[in-house]
Amino acid sequence: MNPQITETSYQQKANKWLQAMTDSSEKQELEALMQDDHALKEAFYQGLSFGTGGLRGIMGLGTNRINKYTIGMTTHGYGKYLLEKYNNEPIHIAIAYDSRQNSSYLANIAAAVFSSLGIHVHIFEELRPTPLLSFAIRHLECQGGVVVTASHNPKEYNGYKVYGADGAQLISPDDQQVINHVNAIQDLSQVNFEPDQAFIHSIKQEVEEAYLEQLQNFLGKAGHDNQTTIYYSAIHGTGITMVPKALVANGFTQVNVVQEQATPDGTFPTVVYPNPEEQEAMQLLLNQGNDEADIMMATDPDTDRVGIAVPNQMGVPTLLNGNQTGALLLYYLLEDLKQHGGIPANSFVVTTIVTSELILEIAKAYGVKSDLTLTGFKYIAQLIREREHTHHFLFGCEESYGYLLGEFVRDKDGISACVALAKMAAWAKSKQKTIWDLLIDIYLEHGFYQEGLLSLTKKGLDGKAQIEAIMKRLRQNPPTTINGEEVTTSYDYLASIKSTDGNTEEIHQPTSNVLQFELASGTKISVRPSGTEPKIKFYFSVKQKLDSKADYEDTLQQLQHKIEALKEAMLEICA
Repeated sequence: MNPQITETSYQQKANKWLQAMTDSSEKQELEALMQDDHALKEAFYQGLSFGTGGLRGIMGLGTNRINKYTIGMTTHGYGKYLLEKYNNEPIHIAIAYDSRQNSSYLANIAAAVFSSLGIHVHIFEELRPTPLLSFAIRHLECQGGVVVTASHNPKEYNGYKVYGADGAQLISPDDQQVINHVNAIQDLSQVNFEPDQAFIHSIKQEVEEAYLEQLQNFLGKAGHDNQTTIYYSAIHGTGITMVPKALVANGFTQVNVVQEQATPDGTFPTVVYPNPEEQEAMQLLLNQGNDEADIMMATDPDTDRVGIAVPNQMGVPTLLNGNQTGALLLYYLLEDLKQHGGIPANSFVVTTIVTSELILEIAKAYGVKSDLTLTGFKYIAQLIREREHTHHFLFGCEESYGYLLGEFVRDKDGISACVALAKMAAWAKSKQKTIWDLLIDIYLEHGFYQEGLLSLTKKGLDGKAQIEAIMKRLRQNPPTTINGEEVTTSYDYLASIKSTDGNTEEIHQPTSNVLQFELASGTKISVRPSGTEPKIKFYFSVKQKLDSKADYEDTLQQLQHKIEALKEAMLEICA
């Protein structure tokens, strides 16, 4: 979906769209766009392609935008792929959508196109979280699924995630086969937007009830003393439909919802970015839970990510990053299993190449196998699929606030993570500890790991070229030292090569445009273009031994200072 674009081809594509359109208002909108050549080029210079989170883009007319036509063509291509893959057997597909502007409209466009192909569509009547869609695919025995969402992107964006029969997002070669079918569409008139109601069915409440039962089966049905005080924000997204009821179903009664952010609203009126990684998005939650919360939690608009804040050693609410939350969840899960029957044989956990190695250290201490994948939960789901008959999947996580507990869902799941985090808070409280205390315990036992992220936003066609130039420069002239420290090992996941002291060996991972540099001290720096946003990201991970709780602040400052120095060094290298 990204053919080579000449100076005139974007204009030709726009004219072709104009000729195929039947809606007069859309024709007028495109005619107006064609008066601005720069805007027209941005809208048509490429087609949307599958990134780490499916299709994602700004809403508007154009091949490089999310609209009725790009969603319709992708749906048509996905439908043709399913008909080919399953040899024209009866096909069922599940569809969900989030709170974003046009999400319901675009989900119903997808339902119409699928139904016109004779594919049975099971669609939620109202907005629902992405993890519930993943669960519904398996529960309803569908061959695939779609969710209309742009996750945590700004309000101008929307997107389209595509799932297979196991409830996981498609990976190569299946995603490429879908793209091939999309590229085979020569004209918009090939896509039938007229629904066949005989093939469209509503998803009932029974799916939610089955999900909650599976969640309780995995985490246990033990009650709590109801003394755990929880504050929760849905940040105007789908979490409000499932998270509070899941917490109540698991015995929590002190659940306080941030009402200003409880109503689903795709304009996200109280935040700039509906992303729990951003303090600004968490500020209302922090303000309201300040004096009494044991834990504060917020989910992004499609409820696949969770951000948390907990009282620190001084009782001040403090935001934890995704690496810290992942380490805490794994530690709690393994401790709970050890105390209630033991850790199942052949258990394994999975994390990504840009996530803290603290996850690996915790798993190792409990005798549990751990694996690394590329960024994207679809790769974690791939390992679950490959091992589901021989191994027991426990936990997967990535630094960008995504967590998966158990295998009844095959994508990151903010609902189950919220319930597990609440249970962890109650467990800590029963031991006269806080979650902060648990985190310090982990650092004392396994090492103090600190991570940092530097994101450079490069929008549009020019921005894409700048990102490509940075990656090319780092690949062709990799640094031998960073911040005065020797680079001992480098990884090029696009070339599948690991280099150490002049010796190279093959990397056994799918190819991806990622570079990593390991320094003599154990510091790790990763660089990758975002698969969902116009950004290039630099991930920093440093570590140091923590001797005592009293040393925490001094050690933290040392690690943070080192991260800032590394950021400056990488900016200078990439300049």
